[in-house]
Amino acid sequence: MSEVAHAADRRDAAWWIDRVVQILVLAGGLSAIVFIAGIFVFITREGAGFVFDRFDFREFFGSPRWTPTSSHNPTYGALALIAGTASVTGLAMVVSVPFSLGAAIYIGEFATGRVRETLKVLVELLAAIPSVVWGFIGLSIMNPLIIQTFDVPVGLNVLNAGVILGLMAAPIMTTIAEDALKAVPDTYREAAEAMGATRWQVTFKVVLPAARNGLVAATLLGVGRGFGETMAVLMASGHSINLPTSPFDSVRALTATIAAELGETAAGSDHYQALFTLGIFLFLVTFAINFAADVFVRGGQRKRRRRGRRPAASANP
Repeated sequence: MSEVAHAADRRDAAWWIDRVVQILVLAGGLSAIVFIAGIFVFITREGAGFVFDRFDFREFFGSPRWTPTSSHNPTYGALALIAGTASVTGLAMVVSVPFSLGAAIYIGEFATGRVRETLKVLVELLAAIPSVVWGFIGLSIMNPLIIQTFDVPVGLNVLNAGVILGLMAAPIMTTIAEDALKAVPDTYREAAEAMGATRWQVTFKVVLPAARNGLVAATLLGVGRGFGETMAVLMASGHSINLPTSPFDSVRALTATIAAELGETAAGSDHYQALFTLGIFLFLVTFAINFAADVFVRGGQRKRRRRGRRPAASANP
């Protein structure tokens, strides 16, 4: 009887440990939602006064004049800031998408053994480099290199910030893209190889189309990473309010504007609330980008599940 009682006690202890772990995991998952909601409530509360009292849609989205500290006629036009952020992010995607997708394809489909593991570690190390270090690279290396190569007066511009931001976004895009390629069932590859397809043909005709949704999601998350970056863009873009007409124009990003000006504004002032309004806009943009990426990922998963059920359905007429 004592052995039976002891075994029952051990089962009871294991059950309680399992319940505690489940509760902790649930709390961790719910905390992410609570934190995100709390951040949105905070920035909305701080910027609500400007949104409801001072906000002018035409000025905010249509004017390039951002002069909140003017004593005579302060203006809050964010068009130049939005254009600067969009231009830097767009150029970053031009740099990072081919690099990251090429790296993901090689690591996931062609590299094997120690080479694959080494490359994965290097990609993860690249993602661990602090943004301020990337900013120093743009300031001290890319700046004189752009001046000498293109014979321009200033090397802190869209090109500099775009290249730096593209290198920063590439590791996370590579990791997500590789996961999307891994999610393609091996039966797809085996069927194509059985029909005589080469390795390249299997990759580009079978694997990439099957992983399309995941690759699009990786690109969208890279765009979100670009929109949210602050320090490297602040140091490499020139931080000048302009509507960019070429890659050699200095620009100012939304995030850099908030970082540079928030510490010098009086709490509760129009300028203070306008900066939080920029934060609300950034939050909504990044939320929309991440939501779109999630939709693409879920859409790809549903398609694979439907394809997986078709043979079973046809086998049972």
